Amino acid sequence: MDIPAHGSNEAARIALLRSLNILDTPPDERFDRLTRLAKRLFDVPIATVSLVDTDRQWFKSCIGLSVEETPRDISFCAHTILDDDLLVVDDAQLDPRFADSPLVTGDLGIRFYAGCPLTLNKSLRVGAFCIVDKKPRKLDATERELLRDLARIAERELEVLQLAATDDLTGLSNRRGFEALGHHVLALTKRARSRASLLFFDLNGFKQINDVYGHAEGDRALVGFAGVLRGALRETDVLARLGGDEFVALVAGAQAGDEAQIIDRVRLGVARYNRDNRRGYDLKFSVGYAPCGTQDDTSIAELIDIADHAMYANKRAAREKSPRSEASALVPAQ
Repeated sequence: MDIPAHGSNEAARIALLRSLNILDTPPDERFDRLTRLAKRLFDVPIATVSLVDTDRQWFKSCIGLSVEETPRDISFCAHTILDDDLLVVDDAQLDPRFADSPLVTGDLGIRFYAGCPLTLNKSLRVGAFCIVDKKPRKLDATERELLRDLARIAERELEVLQLAATDDLTGLSNRRGFEALGHHVLALTKRARSRASLLFFDLNGFKQINDVYGHAEGDRALVGFAGVLRGALRETDVLARLGGDEFVALVAGAQAGDEAQIIDRVRLGVARYNRDNRRGYDLKFSVGYAPCGTQDDTSIAELIDIADHAMYANKRAAREKSPRSEASALVPAQ
């Protein structure tokens, strides 16, 4: 078994990794979403986001393993960070670097490994996004590119930590984080020739909640609606609070008609929230959406703008139909 070497920039690499304040933190849905997606796309039992510390690899996300870390000197990912491109091991039992590793000869029985380094600040590889199987296999060119794409999204999530791109109140991404992450997710869906859709939500009467019940109650309403969105959307969808009472969701792989089903789930979730909490007011929302086809070249910022305009059109239509009601009709963006 080859003990992985340390790169010439090891000190700077470790300093950057520690500055993220991510080591030994609880599971994070943003990373778990990616490993679940990788497990499904590649049909493998194990997928991880691994961060290589001084003497260990620690898993920020790990699907299919019950451990949180392994020693660095036996890890595949410690080899992966020594190069810019993928490390692919078709059969670890036939590779002299890993054949006698306890990860191969022991109960885990790794046979196949593919990892893509996670690089920040252009040159510092802090970890790897990897998939593992207990039987030998190969990756074709398309699968290799898909693994790179997933690693780029994981990198963007790490960059989000650097940019402090999370909304402190709700725990969702903020506008900066959403635009950065959404750009990569949208590119991934286009590469896969898959449709996507962006939904724009606005809370009706939110100013009145603040004015009548106070800003603390307004914050409670925002947190409550964020929870409704988490429950209504899929684990692989990207959610954000853009600011104030505006929320967005980017749904990758959305089929025509999925938007109406998602909005129905949000409406049911809001109704349940109102029934269970009884705060003296009801949460209500307006919504618009902007689909993005496989051939479209629309940016995340443009999709937000289109869906925003659709949301306001829906809100106006609802007011004209019933001036006392703030429930919007569903009108798709054109």
